[in-house]
Amino acid sequence: MILPHDFIEMMEKQIGSEETKKLTNAICMPSPTSIRINPIKKCENSSDSVLAEEWNEVKWCKEGRLLNERPSFTFDPLFHCGAYYVQEASSMYLSHIIRNYINKPVIALDMCAAPGGKSTLAISTLPEGSFLIANEVNRKRCQILAENITKWGNPNTIVTNNYAEDFANFTNTFDLIICDAPCSGEGMFRKDEEAIKEWNLNNVETCWKRQREIVSNIWHCLKPGGILIYSTCTYNHYEDEDIISWIESELGGKRLPLCDDKDWGIKEGHFFPHHITGEGFFVCPIRKTDDDDTEDYDDYGNGKKNKKGKDAKGITAIKPNTPIAKELKGYLNDAESFTIYEEKDKYYAFPTEHLSYLQEARNSLHVVHSGIKLATVKGKNLQPEHSLAMSNSLRKDTFANVELDKDNAIAYLRTEAICVDAPKGFILLTYKGIPLGFGKNIGNRVNNLYPAEWKIRKNY
Repeated sequence: MILPHDFIEMMEKQIGSEETKKLTNAICMPSPTSIRINPIKKCENSSDSVLAEEWNEVKWCKEGRLLNERPSFTFDPLFHCGAYYVQEASSMYLSHIIRNYINKPVIALDMCAAPGGKSTLAISTLPEGSFLIANEVNRKRCQILAENITKWGNPNTIVTNNYAEDFANFTNTFDLIICDAPCSGEGMFRKDEEAIKEWNLNNVETCWKRQREIVSNIWHCLKPGGILIYSTCTYNHYEDEDIISWIESELGGKRLPLCDDKDWGIKEGHFFPHHITGEGFFVCPIRKTDDDDTEDYDDYGNGKKNKKGKDAKGITAIKPNTPIAKELKGYLNDAESFTIYEEKDKYYAFPTEHLSYLQEARNSLHVVHSGIKLATVKGKNLQPEHSLAMSNSLRKDTFANVELDKDNAIAYLRTEAICVDAPKGFILLTYKGIPLGFGKNIGNRVNNLYPAEWKIRKNY
């Protein structure tokens, strides 16, 4: 592996020649593999699964596991169930920051969220009752983000596909903003040779300018006293420390201590692969300290002359005592905490407590996913949606549960027809006790309802 000369020279100036030698040697070593467990989706046993592999705990994230080797995640049904997420260990440090600084429910924004590692980590770690908007500007990556958010199963989320400047209406709205900014990708060198080919000093300059622009466009969205967690997967100070100093001097922020364990090997927010088991990473939490005049804003941070909900695409709940409402409520464990509404022959459930944020998002943003898609009208009947199967709020005993072995689970994930012993009608297919998706048993076979766009295409 040949690293760019300018990169080596830059790092020698930044951390010294001896440290740079250790860093470049580490970059040439194989990448470690790590996963993070979904604390809600606990499987009945982990045999014949990635979860049965030998592992060590990620020091700063109790749900994180370092694996001894990289298995085939594609052919582990628990991966598709959302029982765990494949995430780089350094990025899991976000959970340590959240646990240190946030102790009550918050409204959060993950600004550059795809593919979803930090979003799923945040919504699992934040205090119960918190709400998250996960945003991604790239359309294709946003679809991947929506898929991973859906599989993770927490309904207190919205996925949007927008630029930072599109959040103009969200002044003083968020208690927490996560900004894993697009960067020159030095921390990805040993995982992605394309990152090495694309790296140059001009790109570093382009990145730090874009990072400033993104932070500038969302800073007003953060409440005074709120926290911005800024991170990159790169090493250079232009995209890391210099951005933090700029936020402090120009925007009114104050960096917060990381509260590290001295044995973890983290160096002032930098995760160097010759000091830690993980990829290159930088992170810094910053508290907004400027004293904005909030008297002109309502409880949601919007100007009193333009209160949240005005001219918004309103959401009207379905009538509560109708047969269809009773059926849909029967799908959910905690139905009374949701607003159930209909749009174009589809039914959705969204946490009532956070409905105002959905209304505002629909009014000014491009919403890709929100809450739970419950069911679609098919003739005179309702067909349950995959989003419901993945949701932590699913009431499993509403449907006949059919446990699949691994071969049948893989066949189902390939959207192939399977045969099972079950009552006719819609059935919930599970793997090691965790919902995998819905099927419709018509007697001689089960119609496969797994989303075609998510199916496994590799040979088993």
